[in-house]
Amino acid sequence: MSRELTLRIYSAIVMVAVVLVATWFGGLAFRILAGAIGLFVYYEWSSMTRLGERSMRGHAFGWFSMAAIVANMLFGPGDLTVPLFAGLVLTAALPAIIGNWSWWQPGGIFYAGLSAVSLAAIRGEDQLGFAAMIFVFAVVWSTDILAYFVGRAIGGPKLAPRISPGKTWSGAIGGTIAGVLGGVAVALSFFQSIGLWVPLIALFLSVAGQIGDLFESFIKRRFGVKDSSHLIPGHGGVMDRVDALVFACFAAFFIAVGFSAVGMGAVDSLGAFLFGL
Repeated sequence: MSRELTLRIYSAIVMVAVVLVATWFGGLAFRILAGAIGLFVYYEWSSMTRLGERSMRGHAFGWFSMAAIVANMLFGPGDLTVPLFAGLVLTAALPAIIGNWSWWQPGGIFYAGLSAVSLAAIRGEDQLGFAAMIFVFAVVWSTDILAYFVGRAIGGPKLAPRISPGKTWSGAIGGTIAGVLGGVAVALSFFQSIGLWVPLIALFLSVAGQIGDLFESFIKRRFGVKDSSHLIPGHGGVMDRVDALVFACFAAFFIAVGFSAVGMGAVDSLGAFLFGL
């Protein structure tokens, strides 16, 4: 094997081991992982979009916002996390509205902050959160792997040629089917029976993950970069590895918020919500 491939394999093993160990222990260990992902994502977002060159004050506020969000996740009251996150995003949006800051500034706080918040919210503190996080991993990873192989094997019309020329409709459909099956398999490993809600939510998460992949490709093409960074040996940046995962978590978060908003019942646990409990 080439040195590059060897480095890529070793990095992947380490990443998967760290993620699964943190997911197993949950609690502070997983919140540290989620917070680190959020901080790395903001670093890469701000580097790609050159936020420091656009406004030093905006860039400083972005880092302050991310530090505040992560610090509250780790040490503050849990019920303050979402209001704090929303308030900081809205605060950053005000200078963008009057033209002093780029919209990429509040966009970065939103994307990176919600990456950390939604990951931590799904894992939660109990064993149901562990099952839910494994469920999301299974949906996203099954989608990603099978989309690649099905797309290579079948080919056909391109999904979004201007954004990501390599992706095909056949790969997207094959990946979605695999994501649903992967999610159902994990759910059945934890529960004796499941309802229609589980494959339905797996479908939404699979599609959201693929949209997240395309979204990051759009940003990189927009700013003319190949990788979000070189933080992970052989793999590029953190955003390159978690783009689908965080969008799937975004989808779970907003679907749950939507259900609460329309009066379908308060969502006390994202883990329970994903399994329809």
